[in-house]
Amino acid sequence: MSMFENWIMTPESEDEPDFVPLFSLEEEDEAKAGEVFPDKLPILPLKNTVLFPGIVTPITIGRDKSIRAVQKAYESNRLVGVLSQKDVKIENPSARDLYRIGTIARILKLLKMPDGSTTAILQGRKRFHLDDMETEDPYMIGHVHDIEYEQPKNKLEFRALISSIRDSARHIIELSPQIPSEAVVMLKNITNDNFLLNFISSNLGIKVHEKQAILEISNMMEKASQILRHMDSELQLLELKDQIEAKVRTDIEKQQRDYFLSQQLKTIQEELGQNPQEEEINALVERARKKKWPKPVQDTFVREINKIRRVNPQIAEYAIGLNYLETLLDLPWLDFTKDNFDLKRVKQVLDADHYGLSKVKERILEHLAVLKLKGDMKAPILCLIGPPGVGKTSLGQSIAKALKRKYVRMSLGGLHDEAEIRGHRKTYIGAMPGRIIQSLKKGKSGNPVFILDEIDKVGKDFRGDPSSALLEVLDPEQNTSFYDNYLELEYDLSKVLFIATANSLSTIQPALLDRMEIIPIAGYSLEEKLEIAKRHLIPEQRKEHGLKPNQVKISDKALTHIIRDYTAESGVRSLSREIGSVMRHIAKRVAMNEVTQMSVKPDDLRAILGPTKYSSDSYTEQQEPGVAVGLAWTSVGGEILFIEASLNKGGGRLQMTGNLGEVMKESASTALSYIKAHSEALGIDAETLDKTDIHIHVPEGAIPKDGPSAGITMLTALTSAFTKRPVKPYLAMTGEITLRGKVLPVGGIKEKILAAKRAGIKEVMLCRENQKHVEDIEPEYIQGLTFRYVDRMEQVLDVALGIAEPGKAKNNGAAKKRVKKA
Repeated sequence: MSMFENWIMTPESEDEPDFVPLFSLEEEDEAKAGEVFPDKLPILPLKNTVLFPGIVTPITIGRDKSIRAVQKAYESNRLVGVLSQKDVKIENPSARDLYRIGTIARILKLLKMPDGSTTAILQGRKRFHLDDMETEDPYMIGHVHDIEYEQPKNKLEFRALISSIRDSARHIIELSPQIPSEAVVMLKNITNDNFLLNFISSNLGIKVHEKQAILEISNMMEKASQILRHMDSELQLLELKDQIEAKVRTDIEKQQRDYFLSQQLKTIQEELGQNPQEEEINALVERARKKKWPKPVQDTFVREINKIRRVNPQIAEYAIGLNYLETLLDLPWLDFTKDNFDLKRVKQVLDADHYGLSKVKERILEHLAVLKLKGDMKAPILCLIGPPGVGKTSLGQSIAKALKRKYVRMSLGGLHDEAEIRGHRKTYIGAMPGRIIQSLKKGKSGNPVFILDEIDKVGKDFRGDPSSALLEVLDPEQNTSFYDNYLELEYDLSKVLFIATANSLSTIQPALLDRMEIIPIAGYSLEEKLEIAKRHLIPEQRKEHGLKPNQVKISDKALTHIIRDYTAESGVRSLSREIGSVMRHIAKRVAMNEVTQMSVKPDDLRAILGPTKYSSDSYTEQQEPGVAVGLAWTSVGGEILFIEASLNKGGGRLQMTGNLGEVMKESASTALSYIKAHSEALGIDAETLDKTDIHIHVPEGAIPKDGPSAGITMLTALTSAFTKRPVKPYLAMTGEITLRGKVLPVGGIKEKILAAKRAGIKEVMLCRENQKHVEDIEPEYIQGLTFRYVDRMEQVLDVALGIAEPGKAKNNGAAKKRVKKA
């Protein structure tokens, strides 16, 4: 509360925080000369305030003890000792809850109010010290002695302090609009310095304990200094507040001035026959005359332009209508780029930008061939599925470049709101078209190559399902009439070549998946990565780091070493980063004039890139019984997976750890059931199975794992543990199993085989039906790998552990004949 905020004499409760002190008309801050006070007084505790000598204040008394004390004092000498409470929350304070120094007050008037309460008008007389409390019941009575003030020794300095206090008080009154100007006159009429200090102390907007500290100061010079410090703080706050209010007033005045000037300008323009709004509308009409668009769109434009002519430019609807008309004009309704039908040239561009990816390139060439022959056809909806870093998004740019079309990209990762696709109705504040229409507007072409990036990461919540909104966009039978909520018109998307990218099919809505042509992009082999590094990554990184072709050379052996020992990925992003590290090392040495050129060999890599990050030794060394190597597929490519099985005495309980999914747990149960059913043929004691606890663990437990492809690996690991036979070294396997002993095909074969090749595996066991997938891989990429194709579990155990089931030797021999050397 600012100083002097209230000058009305209003009775306040002793419990209220707002306290309005007044001053005595006699200006008496101390007792009259010769006035003697008793050494025993009734004590009146006060909350939230401090009474100073010379100050008159009304107070409403509510506590019974306080009422009795005041009535007793009023009936005798009308004197009462007023002390402030230390803690305002205490309803029935004792002596220890009160400050020791207070003010002796004279009860000028005791009033019975209409509501039944008692109001006492008190006048502070002199400070006192509470020596001890004689009694607290029925009201407080204390032994006291009065306290004198110490007069200042340096009168001149004290007068200067008083003058500063008067000036500060005057400034505070001037900066506080709620304080009447008469307050300045009132201050001038106060001639007693001690009373002036007490009066200002009472009105300071500070806390109770700070006022109490001022009351307890006996030295007049120290008291005046303390008061001036508090006044300076309050004055700074008021000056800052005044500056803020002045700035706000200036801003408001500027807005009003701008408004009046704009109105005057409008009036002048009208007098001169000028109308900027009309000129703006005429410019839109002129653009519309040159625009190529469908008849329904033209009719809508005419209707809206006539409507906007009747709208006052000052209201919000005018700006909304203007934005809508500009959006209609900016969209490429019938503006198409001409495709490049030189198929050989297209193939050269695609081959130059991306190594491999033959299926995707072939599909683009087929589409162009049909378009060239037929002249018109609906664009296909392609979906490129593959691990990160294999070039799905950049392939879209190459396709646009090859076709000579505009390129538009829209990221769908984390998209939750359906309105992002369909737009908002233009009646909403801040409404705009959906991102499909906005991207076409930005691309300025009706037939761009439109990349829908990360379509498998579209979200879904209470705001809607964007993947359902994409059904209309990606359906060739529906996207000829795509409806955007903002346009409220149908837009033809059939000429747009949509290319979606994703890492996994599992999270894409089935209905959306059905509308797209899936083209899988597998990870790159070592040979492919080597070619990509030489053709693309090294030139790009060399250019980014300011090096010339003759200043750096990385040998094929060094590149192979980087790929094999410093990266473990399906794509080439990590490889690009590692090559960038090599380039930075060379750039630093060239810049420091240590070398003019550098040829990087395998022996140099440890000094540049540090110790190797990956090693294939753990996959190829001889494993102890109970450990088998499996192949897994993830959204980031193929991975090598260890399956570990251990046996302990128990009751036949099966425990599985390693963050396994339900399908993987079922594969382990199936493998164990097969072993139990064929224990005699496998040379395993049936009683041993019933008395042994089995623990299956798949390392890297922080990563979730699921799927049926680890079935034959589970079987091999369990059989190896029970028979004490180690699994054949350099062997990895993948395949699903059944209770009947069959081995079923699985997916992700290329990624798994490439992962095995990266890890140094020499032999891979697969279901025979997966042979066709292996034959699709370029032979040079799997050179050095031996493939064993099996139909049944007996063949699996024969290859991995050398266990031939009686009566099945012939079949096992046949399995060995089906070995394929790549």
